[in-house]
Amino acid sequence: MNCNGRKIIMSRLCYNFPTAMNDDEMRTMLIEYMGRGFLDNIIALMKQDPATVRFIPDLIGDDTIMVRLGATALVEELAREHRPLLEAAVPALVKLLGHENPTIRGDAANVLGIIRDRSAVEALRTRLNDEHPTVREIVWEILQEIERGTS
Repeated sequence: MNCNGRKIIMSRLCYNFPTAMNDDEMRTMLIEYMGRGFLDNIIALMKQDPATVRFIPDLIGDDTIMVRLGATALVEELAREHRPLLEAAVPALVKLLGHENPTIRGDAANVLGIIRDRSAVEALRTRLNDEHPTVREIVWEILQEIERGTS
């Protein structure tokens, strides 16, 4: 199907987007679409336009569990063959380690573990003293995996 402007194909439907979508519009769209379960389409978008990986921290930092679970699956998929692309998301994911919500801190740590970028190790180590025991446990496991070179 041929569409003018930016397109994302969802279940044989073509959604047209303005060619020049600003970051707020893109962020909103990605969060909405991830919440609706359009993971495969978002994977395809990020493979086609690697600059969009900068929105992964926005997905991980969302309050909706469906969005965060989808974002984790997104990172797992991209890490299989496109791990270097994910490095662009690391600094903002590191910032999420300080989020007020311990679930989001834990999800950020988990995703950093999937990415396995060693630049995040020091920030992860600071969370070994997190006030929330689940965050401490996740971080400890992630650091062990990074040290062993597995994930």
